[in-house]
Amino acid sequence: MAKQKTIITCAVTGAIHTPTMSDHLPITHNDIAEQAIAAAESGASILHLHTRDPEDGRPSVEPEHYSGILSRVKQSTDAVLNITTGGAPTMLIKDRIKAAVHFSPEMCSLNMGSMNFAFHPLADRYDTWKHDWEKEYIAGSEANIFRNTFADIKQAATELAPHDIKFEHECYDVGHLYNLKFCMDIGLFKAPVFLQFVFGVLGGIGPEIDNLIFMKRTADRLFGDDYRWSVLGAGAAQMPLATTASQMGGNVRVGLEDSLFITRGQLAQSNAEQVTKIRRIVEDLGCEVASPDEARDILDLKGGDRVAF
Repeated sequence: MAKQKTIITCAVTGAIHTPTMSDHLPITHNDIAEQAIAAAESGASILHLHTRDPEDGRPSVEPEHYSGILSRVKQSTDAVLNITTGGAPTMLIKDRIKAAVHFSPEMCSLNMGSMNFAFHPLADRYDTWKHDWEKEYIAGSEANIFRNTFADIKQAATELAPHDIKFEHECYDVGHLYNLKFCMDIGLFKAPVFLQFVFGVLGGIGPEIDNLIFMKRTADRLFGDDYRWSVLGAGAAQMPLATTASQMGGNVRVGLEDSLFITRGQLAQSNAEQVTKIRRIVEDLGCEVASPDEARDILDLKGGDRVAF
């Protein structure tokens, strides 16, 4: 049997890193679109998209901040566009799903459990900030509870069900896999599901290989053959865990949302640089990278002709 090709997802900007942290982090709508297109040209078949307020770079989930990005990227590439419903840890689900309801994309992320989601140690690394909101936003994450209750998950699943969206189920710990299994048992989600194992976020499971193996074994037990999976390693864990996942038959996610670096101590110049690196690693180790249409087939997506942008 032919080995399934590896899907590369690129998470372009996110909601954790702030403008002070890297001049290469895309902030404006133009920069987000340009970097997304370049990432697709470098081999990413899925583009995981957040947006920002173009005035000061703070995280946004407003549909008007997505509109120009989505249409431009769609016109320039055939990549699958995946809109976050995670938004930022400070936002409520009713706001986080607005863009997905409005634009009806092929994919959306969906966090599978509430958790402490902290990145406050980053505040100690910078003496000056480009914008007034940044330091308080970062330092204040020490008190964050990223709310993703069963009621929140049900609301997202129910309101987005008419749109035939495939979810990237983001699982930050093993309990989130059990949450997803429960939600499938009560009919909120249908197989095959797409799991994104997330390692290295403070408040979630750590970025050790043993944990990756444990998460994979747990998913095998809970979902059998009815799932596809990918790995996201935060920070320095990005490339090592992606490499390991690709050799285990999984898919990979990179991007400046998850790490600002291309190697230890060296900032990445772009999302495309990270995509190029993981593509080279994957191919050098004997795997083939999936095209956007191959990714659509693997994940059973509705197709780019059925979105509302």
